[in-house]
Amino acid sequence: MEKLLFTKMRKQLGKTQKELAELLGVSVKSVSSYEQGWRNIPPHVERQLYFLFSKRRGGVDTKNCWDVKKCPPDLKKNCPAYEYQSGNLCWFINGTICECASQKSWVDKITICKKCDVWKRIFSSVDSNSPEK
Repeated sequence: MEKLLFTKMRKQLGKTQKELAELLGVSVKSVSSYEQGWRNIPPHVERQLYFLFSKRRGGVDTKNCWDVKKCPPDLKKNCPAYEYQSGNLCWFINGTICECASQKSWVDKITICKKCDVWKRIFSSVDSNSPEK
């Protein structure tokens, strides 16, 4: 995650650096360092920020991933997103069967997820290619 995207998401959530730090379980200095680019944003912080953002966006079209991707029954039954009926949180759940394979790391998973229509429906307002709001 790039520093500008981190800042943009914090602002769209309507949070100060202090408020976001409390939600993420990190120090205010850490949030400031992420936004300045002095520190890399750890995967667990990135993941939590995306989760908070997705929950705030309740009005967004949240069709289940298996419907959007038209997954066949045999693929669905082996996917944790389907097992836990969390088709709008597929990007958050490890071990999902996206692109017909389970990803081993957050970096691999999120790289695939960012190209997916399910992701784009939820996070289009913070697309890293769009200008800062």
